Amino acid sequence: MAEVDFTIGHKEYRLASQPGEERLLKRAAALLDTEAQQILEQAGRMPEPRLLLLAGLMLADKFNTLEDRADKAEKQLQRLQSNPAKVEVPVIPEDLKEAMAELAARAESLSEQLEERMGD
Repeated sequence: MAEVDFTIGHKEYRLASQPGEERLLKRAAALLDTEAQQILEQAGRMPEPRLLLLAGLMLADKFNTLEDRADKAEKQLQRLQSNPAKVEVPVIPEDLKEAMAELAARAESLSEQLEERMGD
């Protein structure tokens, strides 16, 4: 079994973990430490059990918010998948594009000629 060292708030810990789970434990501890550090910045030093409780509650609140957002997104996805909106994208044939470009060029030329005549 591997041992993982980490710090939460102002205290260092060492826990045993299953092989391959060290990274997960360090990541979880880092999340808890982030919350603990915010609490310590606002409230100052406090007893370890209270700090861990507050940090855990803050993480639980964030988790609940993310879970609610995920549920809403899942419901919206299911709704869209069950009743997809039909989207039609017009495809302009290449010869029509060329004809329109030619018409635009001719119109611009006529406009320039008209401006020249009006300027006289």
